[in-house]
Order: sequence, then structure tokens, then C-alpha cells
Amino acid sequence: MNKAISLGILASLFFAFTFVLNRAMDLSGGSWIWSSSFRFFFMLPFLFLIVGVQKKLKPLFASMKQHPLPWLIWSTVGFGLFYAPLTYASSFGPSWLIAGTWQTTIVAGTLLAPFLQKNRKGNKQSFPVKGLLYSFLILLGVAAMQSGNAGHVTAREAILCVLPILLAAFAYPLGNRKMMQFCGSELDTFQRVLGMTIASMPLWIVLSIYGAAAEAPPSTGQVVQTFIVALCSGIIATVLFFIATNMVKNDMHSLAAVEATQSGSVVFSLLGEIAFLNGKMPGILSMAGILLVITGMCLHSLSSGKPKRKPMKSLAG
Repeated sequence: MNKAISLGILASLFFAFTFVLNRAMDLSGGSWIWSSSFRFFFMLPFLFLIVGVQKKLKPLFASMKQHPLPWLIWSTVGFGLFYAPLTYASSFGPSWLIAGTWQTTIVAGTLLAPFLQKNRKGNKQSFPVKGLLYSFLILLGVAAMQSGNAGHVTAREAILCVLPILLAAFAYPLGNRKMMQFCGSELDTFQRVLGMTIASMPLWIVLSIYGAAAEAPPSTGQVVQTFIVALCSGIIATVLFFIATNMVKNDMHSLAAVEATQSGSVVFSLLGEIAFLNGKMPGILSMAGILLVITGMCLHSLSSGKPKRKPMKSLAG
């Protein structure tokens, strides 16, 4: 469990590249369409190389050929409805707002779990109440971090930023978990990520065709930055996160804890914005928020890591 948590935190560091670089590209005039679609175009050859070297392409293609509809639907949800709204939102808010609002995925994942996972008897699992409380503690910390900057964001920017991210926050864990259930132990993490990337290609191709007609072509700087996002966030962070969630996929409480580690991207994004986008140093309230986020992450880890108590045997037995 500790290894899964560590991988989740490391993934959040690489995920932070998404928020900082997407905002940087928007500030330089780059379209969100190229930021989103190019990321997955760049991911494809890397993933093909990784899975190809492992000689695991054949079983992946067999699965996709046998069940094309589930692959298409849940890959479009998990990758398409996750990343396209996320990059769109970067046009209306700074990286700290994007990363902060994105933390609703922690609660989204916890809320979705009982409807997607069943216990050993085949019944729906109950809500992890403690995990949900710790998730809200993290969100409280995120709110505190954002409060110092709230005065610089208009109501229109907040709405156009928040609503797409709420869609992304539910789409990501939904698509991820449905594909984990569908693949089971037949495919490993790299095969699953490659398969989801391939299956989401129709969306990115259509989006690129629209971008070619409606937007200016991407600059060299945007292409380079998108490549960095694809490598750091699309490959490294996604694979690390999927490995972490796959390690605990049969334990709903541990899964919620691993997903909670993604709140670390708020801290890393804030630091990245200060270092690279001339962002302001956080005030006292924002520092308190960072502390709450870290505390919530630790509580999630400690709670899920506790061994379950075995019922005491009866003296008469």
C-alpha cells in the first residue's frame, strides 16, 4: 500500500506539468485544441515502442478487435472527456485554479466506487465514509489555497473554468475504473494505456480537423511544450498512476487513498507557477490550505493502511 501511495504522489508531480504548461501555452496564444490532441498523438509512438518491446501488442489488439465498443466508449470517457475539458478550462483560469478544481476528482472517485465495484458476495460496496471525509478535508485545503487568489478571477472565468473540470473530474476515474474492470488481469498497465490511447484517437482526429478549420496552426513553442506534457504527464504520470491504482484495484478504501494523492498536483502546480509563470507567493491562508491538503493525504494513507480487525472467536466455539 505504501508503494502505491508513493507512486501516486510521484505521478502527481508529473501531472503538474499539465496545468503549468497548458496555462503557459494559453498565455502565449496557443489553442487548447492543439494542446489536447497533440498530447495523445505524441503519446502513441512512445506507448507502441514500450508495449512492442515487451512483445505484448498481439493480445491487446485481440482484445480491442473482440470488444471494440467498450474500448471506444470508456477510452473516450477516460481520456477524451477528461483531457479536452481540462485543456479548454486553461483558457479561463490560472494553473492553480485548474489544479485546485481538478481535486474534485478525489471525491468523484469515492462517490463512483460503490456503483462500479462489488464485494466478494456480489453486492455493491458501501461508501468509505472516512475516506470521503478525508477527501473533503483535502478539498477544504484546496479552497483555502485558492481563496487568496479568488479576487483576481471573474464570475464568467470561474464558470467556464469550473464546469469543464467537473466533467473531467468524473470522467477520468469512471473511464479508468471501467477499463480496469474490463481488462482484468489479461492486460497490464502499459497495454491498457496504449489501448485507451488508440481507442480515443477518433475524438482527437475529429478535434484536430475542427482545429485546422477554426484555429491558427500551432507554433513551434506549443508543439515542443505539448511534447513535454505528453512525455511527463501523458506517459510517465499516467503509467505511474495506473500502476498505483492497479495495485489496489480490489480494495475500494485503498483505491480512494491512491486517488487522493493527486491532490499533490495542486502544491506542485503552485510551485511551478511561481517558478515559471511569475506567480505570487502564497499567503498565510494558502499555506494553511497546503497543510490541509498534505494532512488529508496522510490521513487517507494511514486509514487505508490499517489492517482490518479480525472478529474474536467465541469462548464457546
